Amino acid sequence: MFDTLTDSFKNAINKIRFHDDEKALKKATTELKKSLLKSDVHHKVVKELVTDVERETKLAGIGKENFLKALQRKLTELLTIEGAPKGFVFASKPPTVVMMIGLQGSGKTTTTGKLAYFLKEQKKKKVLIVAADLQRLAAVEQLRQIADQIDVALVADEKSEPVEIVKRGLEKAEKELYDVVLIDTAGRLAIDEPLMEELARVKEAAQPDELFYVADAMTGQDAVRTAQTFKEKVGITGVILTKYDGDSKGGIALGLTKQVGVPLRFIGAGEKMPDLEQFIPDRIVSRLMGAGDVESLAEKAAAAIDPKKAKEMTRKIKKGQFNFNDFLEQMEQMKKLGNMKSLLSMIPGMSGMAKQLGDLDLENSEEIKQIKAMINSMTPKERENPDLLNNMRKRRIAKGAGLDQMQVNRVLKQFKNAAKMAKKLSGKGGMKQMQEMMKQMQGGGGGIPPGLMR
Repeated sequence: MFDTLTDSFKNAINKIRFHDDEKALKKATTELKKSLLKSDVHHKVVKELVTDVERETKLAGIGKENFLKALQRKLTELLTIEGAPKGFVFASKPPTVVMMIGLQGSGKTTTTGKLAYFLKEQKKKKVLIVAADLQRLAAVEQLRQIADQIDVALVADEKSEPVEIVKRGLEKAEKELYDVVLIDTAGRLAIDEPLMEELARVKEAAQPDELFYVADAMTGQDAVRTAQTFKEKVGITGVILTKYDGDSKGGIALGLTKQVGVPLRFIGAGEKMPDLEQFIPDRIVSRLMGAGDVESLAEKAAAAIDPKKAKEMTRKIKKGQFNFNDFLEQMEQMKKLGNMKSLLSMIPGMSGMAKQLGDLDLENSEEIKQIKAMINSMTPKERENPDLLNNMRKRRIAKGAGLDQMQVNRVLKQFKNAAKMAKKLSGKGGMKQMQEMMKQMQGGGGGIPPGLMR
């Protein structure tokens, strides 16, 4: 997700090889400037950042480590607004009311669903969605389908006025003790007076704690300009960048906070419901530097994985009893964690591997589909005990899954090898072996050496 920017920083840092080499520092700052401008960071933001990094590096003494520290510090400052909230902040008295605003096509309705999913799964809150976008055809139906998918309550009525629906939603939230109310409002293809007037009326009725402007990262600097207009006309407390995984440049995330004067609060990292990430400046900078984001990874894992089930799974792995039912359960838990590429970039030193994997989809890859079809063709006893699978059973499973027996044999062999490897790694010295394996898989690539981040 931050590949291009991380590569830019790495290339700039590698220009400095010796201490007190002013020419090398100049090369590094020139490389940094060119890369950031190419990545669609606003020219004024680039100029200020590069000047500050150069000055701080000279004051501390020219060297790779000091340049890195200055860059890290200045990036964190650039993404931070003093006193502004980070991630999602709840009101002192529930429900916390959030208005989602933005232009048509920015992904506002889908993002409303993603934010509801985040609050329900990671924050364990009771969430209500209010469908107040009556401008776009099928917007209410889209939100209804999303609400059903993530099992969140919805207040919707295409025949009422937006303000009436909002009032009804707030009454329900108060009465039924909801923690958060998310209001999906109307958007248009361009900013106009009727849109702003409607948003003002909804805002008056809702008295929201937060107004999140949803912007399409693919539109680059246009997203910044429209965010500024919405801030002036309606007022916004934060920005959510959607489709950020599809923006090869990625520079909009660096300049937006400074240019608009409101914090970037979330970024969309993929198409699925779990693919929304909190934008917390120091954590994001750590990822940009290739040093991962262990805190966010731990939060995601803690929310997705049941501790009792994890303990039981560890016991089974240690005894070599991992079966196909366990595999399906693990797949379901992995889906809750979200985009695999994004997850890998949170692991220190693994950003290089995230890049190599591309858009790995654990749910829809051909191989995973084949494995699921194969498991669905097994009897309950066969799933529990893969050792029962003789040739006759394999032929039946292959036929039921639409595979040939060679494919079934290959999957079974991979499964057995994986179970053996898991058992081995769960024993003494397993973590050390895992680290060695990761190094080999990564081929020495990845982020900026961890030693420099100290």
